[in-house]
Amino acid sequence: MDRFVFYSPTLFAFGDGEEQNTGTLVKHFGGSRVLLVYGGGSVKRNGAYDAVTASLQAEGIPYFELSGVQANPRSGKVYEGIEICRRENVDFLLAVGGGSVIDTAKAIGFGVPYDGDFWDFFTGKAKIERTLPVGTVLTISAAGSEGSDSCVITLEEGNLKWGCPKTDVIRPKFSVLNPRYTCSLPAYQTASGAADMIAHICERYFTNTTDVDLTDRLCHALLKTILAAAPKAIAQPDDYAARADLMWAGMLAHNNSCGIGRAQDWASHQIEHELSAFYDCAHGAGLAVVMPAWMEFVMNHDVMRFAKFAVEVFGCEMDFAHPEVTARAGIARLREFFRSLGLPVTLTQVGAKTEDIPAMVAHRAEKPAGFPFGGFVKIGPEEMEQILHLCARD
Repeated sequence: MDRFVFYSPTLFAFGDGEEQNTGTLVKHFGGSRVLLVYGGGSVKRNGAYDAVTASLQAEGIPYFELSGVQANPRSGKVYEGIEICRRENVDFLLAVGGGSVIDTAKAIGFGVPYDGDFWDFFTGKAKIERTLPVGTVLTISAAGSEGSDSCVITLEEGNLKWGCPKTDVIRPKFSVLNPRYTCSLPAYQTASGAADMIAHICERYFTNTTDVDLTDRLCHALLKTILAAAPKAIAQPDDYAARADLMWAGMLAHNNSCGIGRAQDWASHQIEHELSAFYDCAHGAGLAVVMPAWMEFVMNHDVMRFAKFAVEVFGCEMDFAHPEVTARAGIARLREFFRSLGLPVTLTQVGAKTEDIPAMVAHRAEKPAGFPFGGFVKIGPEEMEQILHLCARD
């Protein structure tokens, strides 16, 4: 295990009814004028909006609203939110929704005190040093942004889906997690969220760092929990226990508690960002297509790690004479799990076209230091193109 510094300052209020304490938490963390950030009508249909606004009103906290945040969140809403915050002297951001809403709030938060364009932080022109505090009320188990140090936004000019440099400065001050609010999610959204969580763990699991047995076991436990809970939540949407497991697993998958002390990869995420930039597919659905193909491409770099993944997570029988057989079996089980949840597993199924592959690779090259990427195996333009062609196979 490598040396590390781990700081995760977010307060988590977990369980049925905790949203009623949102106003108290905002006040506790210094908020007096709030921008409420959310997406469409789902937070109003499931009751989250009413519960949160009632809690703010009970504490006498004025709030302003920014609605309409979309999946794969756009820069336009960030600019709009920054303008509202400055005009209304907002001092606290409250995101009610999933990862796209939370990432939008995070970007608004570090954009408000900065004199230039918030996109400067994504290009490396500026460094995030200050932000308005952010709180979250989570309604989708998926991205883990409620506890993470990361944020992904799509710049509409150029259709660039990039992440800002990771920093503890943007971790939420608090996150309210009530699994009840995820019970009304469509099955496809629940499945996409599960795929996102699995990918967050696998990006950390496939590492070149040795002697990481403890964090390996954390990864195994989280992966097996998601594999068990996701089908239950889809089959019976109001299964509170399954929803609770998914909600907490999603946070643990991405707050880096299972990734500390080890080199990480993130190649699958970088490739998927181009898929969702081009086709606006659900991020988790894109990952269900990309990650098994990436695994096939890099498997021989450390076949025993992939065999361990197959045995410990999927219960495959170890073939010591031919570990590559076990490794491939694990990859096949992962792909089949995604398929069983109703997720796409090929480019065609996610709405992508093989003829667009060169354009996706070229689009990635527009990012500063865009190639090579990946901590497990370095991926250049040629390798990215090969992986995308693997994604096209059924």
